[in-house]
Amino acid sequence: MIRFLVFRFSQAALTIFGVVSLVFFLQRLTGDPVALLLPETATEDDIKVMREVMGLDQPVWSQYANFLFDTFKLDFGFSFVRNAPVSEIIISRIPETLKLAIGALAFSMLCGFPLGLIMAFTARRQVSKWLMAFVLACQSLPTFWSGIVMILVFGVWLQWLPTSGTGSLSHLIMPSISLGLLSLATYARMTRTAVLEELDKDYIRSARARGVRTARLVQKHLLRNSLVPIVSISAIEVSQLLAGAVVVETVFAWPGLGLLTMQSIAARDFAIVQIIVLLGSFITVSANLISDLLYSIIDPRIRP
Repeated sequence: MIRFLVFRFSQAALTIFGVVSLVFFLQRLTGDPVALLLPETATEDDIKVMREVMGLDQPVWSQYANFLFDTFKLDFGFSFVRNAPVSEIIISRIPETLKLAIGALAFSMLCGFPLGLIMAFTARRQVSKWLMAFVLACQSLPTFWSGIVMILVFGVWLQWLPTSGTGSLSHLIMPSISLGLLSLATYARMTRTAVLEELDKDYIRSARARGVRTARLVQKHLLRNSLVPIVSISAIEVSQLLAGAVVVETVFAWPGLGLLTMQSIAARDFAIVQIIVLLGSFITVSANLISDLLYSIIDPRIRP
């Protein structure tokens, strides 16, 4: 088990290092941020001074080494675009993104698991076909389109919910649903597939022959034995939520890390983009690592 943990932690560290390094060099291909920070009337001396202040006058490899060293010290630098330390900017946006991610995850799980169970137990009935059609529609709709439609219907026409911003629970409803629809479809389909596989096994037939009620069958046997593939997909869904948050936060003007990412990319704010990517990589890799550890807890047979 210890060897497995050491291997997975080493693999996670290399993955994060590779992603951050790739983003660092790709950003340098997008153009010079100094051109966006200074007015058109800036002189060559002004440009030279600004490049020296931002450290862009150094060779790329020197900038890269300094960035890795500062990140290791948890010194995330200064955003000249926003005129504030990067750490302060990121910390101020994290709570809003967490609210949105938790809301989307709660919505997708609370709706996805029951839908999957219903589709599994009614696999040969018409209701299962209608539910599957609904699930496939959720999986097919682009996130930005579903968000715009909800804004139009519930925000503009019916005026039930606010269309943008944050501040109350009502602001969270539409962004959470828009972000969680794809995950809902994934959880529903995975739950249906996992439960159907378990229903065909001998121990389920034996339990049913003994007269075990369906509710007890689900609680004691089906859920635990069906959790391994669901836990596996949960790690992927964390990455999906992080990626989808960029679009959803932009559509709903939600002041989180996703909207900050779009704004920073447009402004070529290297310092902020690099740290957001580092944070996203860390969360994604950590989610996969936790899912691997949960495997051994749920099913001891797969322990390394």
